[in-house]
Amino acid sequence: MNPQREQRGNLSVRLLVVLGALLAFIFVVAYFVYSLQPSDTENNQEDNTISTSTAVQFKIEKGEGIREIASRLSSEKLIRSITVFKFYTVISGTAHRFLPGSYTISNAMSIPEIVKEFTDGGKNETTVVIPEGTTIRDVEEILAGAGVLQKGVSLPKDPKLFEKEFPFLEKRTSLEGFVFPDTYRVPLDAPPEVIVRKFLETFERKAWPILKEQDDWYNRLVLSSILEREVITFEDRQIVAGIFLKRISIRMPIQADATISYEKCDGKYKGCEVIRMARSDTAIPSPYNTYQRLGLPPTPIANPGQSAIRAAIEPQKTPYLYYLSAKTGETLFSRTLDEHNIKRAKYL
Repeated sequence: MNPQREQRGNLSVRLLVVLGALLAFIFVVAYFVYSLQPSDTENNQEDNTISTSTAVQFKIEKGEGIREIASRLSSEKLIRSITVFKFYTVISGTAHRFLPGSYTISNAMSIPEIVKEFTDGGKNETTVVIPEGTTIRDVEEILAGAGVLQKGVSLPKDPKLFEKEFPFLEKRTSLEGFVFPDTYRVPLDAPPEVIVRKFLETFERKAWPILKEQDDWYNRLVLSSILEREVITFEDRQIVAGIFLKRISIRMPIQADATISYEKCDGKYKGCEVIRMARSDTAIPSPYNTYQRLGLPPTPIANPGQSAIRAAIEPQKTPYLYYLSAKTGETLFSRTLDEHNIKRAKYL
């Protein structure tokens, strides 16, 4: 063979090897850079769909390894590649610097941004939103979902445990109504009694100043919890509060569907499949059956916000004795039962 031709052949092979290696390197680098990007940029250009960013509470447990963390991030579609995530933490020297805690992570964050969040300092607390109209059992489910309460752990519900610190709990039989709806920052490792104390402190600060001047303040709290579940607007709540008080004064049952729902749902509205009231439910034997029993139920049926509490304290006197919540969300009022039944047939 011609030595010169052989030399050229070897050169060509080497060139192809170098080019192949270069292309492989470019591909690896491109994939690495691509995988570092936020996962929500994976829009489908063919059908013009647009991805939306999703924020989740991501909790890192003490002693949890990179492999487990990367796997969970991937399963929640917060990163594109487990391998790239792990490799990035190695080359950036952050593989063993993740701190336990709760983090708000979005699929709009890149891997470097997520890693920075995990290494800047784990927040050993999380944000919990308690909506108006939830019950204590609903709150327990919210706390469990946020990682604050362990599965199967309940909040203490005996008012006697806290009445020395909060005198308004004296003679009370339930903490229902005292878990004030608000946004809370709650430590992930807080004991249940500490969490309840935080709720009661907020009630004392935001609700008690409104209630404490009322001689029958507890009845007003019970009333406000019904208004919270029955009516939407402040003005309508004032009118319905006046209707309930008028019914009580003439020894007529207040006939509030929400009180029966509380009984049927065993004090837990979230996920309750029988929350809607049926005609046969008016025969349920219960102190919360306000179709059978006179007056208000023995405890609040939910945790009301300031609007409902103010409406209970500032009821509106009207000629109405009946009200109806239409499917549109509007509250319709009537003076007589005949007028009320006509509206029921028309709007329900």
